[in-house]
Amino acid sequence: MNHAKTAAVLAAGLLVGCEGESEAPPATEDAPPVSETAVKASAAPPLPTHWPAEGAIGQGSGPVGEELLLAGLADPEKWLLYGGDYANHRHSPIDDITPANVANLQVAWAFPTGTTEQFEVSPTVYDGIMYVTTSFNRLMALDAATGELYWRYDHYDYPLDNRADLALCCGAVNRGAAISGDLVLMATLDAKMLAFHRLTGEIVWQVELADHSAGYSATSMPMIVKDMAIIGIAGGEYGVRGFFDAYDVATGELRWRHYTVPVEGEFGADTWAGDSWKTGGAPAWTSGAYDPERDVLYWTTGNPSPDWNGDLRAGDNLFSNSLLAVNPDTGERLWHFQFTPHDVWDYDGNTQLFLVDVERDGASVPAIVQANRNGFFYILNRDDGAFIDAGIYVEELNWATGLDENGRPVVNPEANPTEEPTYRVCPSNLGGMNGAWTGALNPDLGLAYVPSVESCQYYQKGITAFVKGQPFMGGTPLPVDVEEGRAHGHLSAVDVNTGEVRWRYMDKDPMMGGVLSLASGVVFTGNQEGFALALDAETGELLWQFRMGSGMRSQPVAYRAGGKTYVAIGSGNYATFVAFAGGRTAVPEGGHLFVFALP
Repeated sequence: MNHAKTAAVLAAGLLVGCEGESEAPPATEDAPPVSETAVKASAAPPLPTHWPAEGAIGQGSGPVGEELLLAGLADPEKWLLYGGDYANHRHSPIDDITPANVANLQVAWAFPTGTTEQFEVSPTVYDGIMYVTTSFNRLMALDAATGELYWRYDHYDYPLDNRADLALCCGAVNRGAAISGDLVLMATLDAKMLAFHRLTGEIVWQVELADHSAGYSATSMPMIVKDMAIIGIAGGEYGVRGFFDAYDVATGELRWRHYTVPVEGEFGADTWAGDSWKTGGAPAWTSGAYDPERDVLYWTTGNPSPDWNGDLRAGDNLFSNSLLAVNPDTGERLWHFQFTPHDVWDYDGNTQLFLVDVERDGASVPAIVQANRNGFFYILNRDDGAFIDAGIYVEELNWATGLDENGRPVVNPEANPTEEPTYRVCPSNLGGMNGAWTGALNPDLGLAYVPSVESCQYYQKGITAFVKGQPFMGGTPLPVDVEEGRAHGHLSAVDVNTGEVRWRYMDKDPMMGGVLSLASGVVFTGNQEGFALALDAETGELLWQFRMGSGMRSQPVAYRAGGKTYVAIGSGNYATFVAFAGGRTAVPEGGHLFVFALP
């Protein structure tokens, strides 16, 4: 990267653009007088937004093929998938950072994002290179051992001058870049997906997923399955029609699209009163899971629209708040399970899926488990979606009195939104756990680690008027626990076989950051006070903490590079979002990646 050239461009821009702070240079014998008006009118040159690599990088590894993705985290020098592997365990085989020595971790290197708001990335590591995405769609390739910047692409100028053109629900976030072949893929806030050459940073192709002016956006890491990139859309707060797509990685060609709201005449359309399906929502904005043995892709969906007023959309509102099993080659739906029919609390169904075999009545059963935003920890049969069992992982849950034998909630009528609410409903619309951050699962201990918001709200119903590209929510949640100072958080270890909570680590602020599990018995996460945390996987005992600065919203990863083990954790949250959740921290925004290692 030509740092000298970049510095010169920036310096020139600053000098030319500083209106009124300097006078026009005096005339000389060799040059005519310079008009002060002309100097002031001169436009600063545009700042660069793309810095391709200037030399060879990497260690000579070949393209990322299907076999590497199927291997998951077997080779700790690679972290290729959002969940670490297709089962989404985020459980690394690394065992040299242990409960006995984790307190010795030190910063090996650190790197600023240069942006504010949520830094939610799960870094991707391959061939000695780490690929990091930030808020506002900045993508960087770094040396995984030293942090040296190899190449960078900014999808927007920052600060984001044209943000008014975007329809964003919950921040200008991005959760990571995927690798397939020699391409790195990133989804964008204006509902595009871009493919870059992983070694040069040059753009190979780009595709528009949807018209972002209608309320669509994309925030998650694309999921590579076979030779396809699977990506879902966000926009449930804008009355869009949700979907997730499969694109040919080599060309960007659309292979199939799976709409999450049926049209008239399709199965499930009768679960929407009148034509309310036209603005039905059900976004598919998080990454899914994949079972290679069964060759089944599992994807989840979010809230129906409008969020908090269901009067005009009577019915279950399929396939909102659901788990969908589909054929990855065609996108055909095989079966579904709906967590929260006719959702009027914005509970979504988008939290992380774990594929795991559970013990039931002395037999091993292939299952999917999920800590849903509605407060229930679901255990479902992976073959057909049949309900097996559920536990409650939050401290307070009162929107439903329980689940019936099929897993359908028995709704507490007092919890329904009203125009003048007085009933404190638990959990809040953020959860519990939320799809914006990850948990982890240690299969040896049979424990899922679930970071949670413990907060309740009043739900106020409002008017519904759909205008394309404008928020369509039909009300608002009122964070009563925030006002009364009762909101807090915890990381809970949940038994995947029973749904019972085995231990909790309590925090004064909501826990809103991702989790990493190591085979050695260490769990990494972070809190909104700005600490990176390491806990004992069996007991929840706090073993180590490091003050990073801003609140932690990233998804930690562990990897080896140059024979050394590293743990990467990003710091940086959106202060407004933290306050809405009930956080009481005064720590400012600002993204920064920290990479830790033993001395």
